Amino acid sequence: MQGAAERVHSANPNVLVILSGLNYDKDLSFLGNKLVSLSFTGKLVLEAHRYGFTDTNIWKGRNANQACRIVVDDMMRTSGFLLRKGFPLFVSEFGMDLRDTNINDNRYMNCFLTYAAELDFDWALWTLTGSYYIKEGAIDFEEFYGVLNFNWTDIRNPKFLQRISAINSPFQGPGLSESNAHQLIFHPLTGLCVLRRSEFEPLTLGLCTKSEASWSYTLDKILSLKGTNFCIQANGPGMPAKLSNICNNSDSKWEIISDSMLHLSSTLADGTTICLDFKGNIVMTNTCICLSDNNACDPSSQWFKLIRSTRS
Repeated sequence: MQGAAERVHSANPNVLVILSGLNYDKDLSFLGNKLVSLSFTGKLVLEAHRYGFTDTNIWKGRNANQACRIVVDDMMRTSGFLLRKGFPLFVSEFGMDLRDTNINDNRYMNCFLTYAAELDFDWALWTLTGSYYIKEGAIDFEEFYGVLNFNWTDIRNPKFLQRISAINSPFQGPGLSESNAHQLIFHPLTGLCVLRRSEFEPLTLGLCTKSEASWSYTLDKILSLKGTNFCIQANGPGMPAKLSNICNNSDSKWEIISDSMLHLSSTLADGTTICLDFKGNIVMTNTCICLSDNNACDPSSQWFKLIRSTRS
């Protein structure tokens, strides 16, 4: 590995040198104790891949919350840890069947997008192409992971492009001021964030770049609209979540729960526990779902991730 990196550097000292992992580029854990020794600095990038089929048995055999936790823990152990050490990580392949018919792929993507948003790494998607002249011995082979359709004339799945648009630009990083730090409430199923339309309208989802999507999450577990005295308050099962300036009751405190740590839960005055949910273009509160071992349960409408951002 070191020899190949040195040869690339010798051939062109002005390009980045990308080092790949083992096991289909999934595993960089061998760098946990000692990074490769090279003659150059400031241009090494570490590369990883991840797909739903990487962990088919986990997604198929586990509750989605449990599966997401297991997969994220493994991604952190095998590659994500490098970011904690200050090294650049490039996830150079990820993707899914864009027909939206593969349940495991759908679960994987919801989970992966929260991981990508939180760690804020660079990435490349598999793939743009909608078809091949020939692949695996087949003529006119259709690429169902492709952003383009078979004829390359249109987008195969426009909703998917919306989902990944949230991670197109960095949430943090060079050129973004720490003075503007805030939290986004990211909804991976849609690629949108919780925002306020007005003081009197229900909360909804919208582009994560909007100022109305900026929140604070306090040590008291209150989600308040940044720069205001308003907080998110639970309003009962099947009811829209609302903004309130009474933020010291249990129904204004939001716990991060479930194995995936992707449910935001509050307790009503009568002791009922509910979770943030998204139904019919409105952010609501409903009974928390998929917290048990039911493998068939789909929690995606209730998955929200708090993401630190310094975007203006």
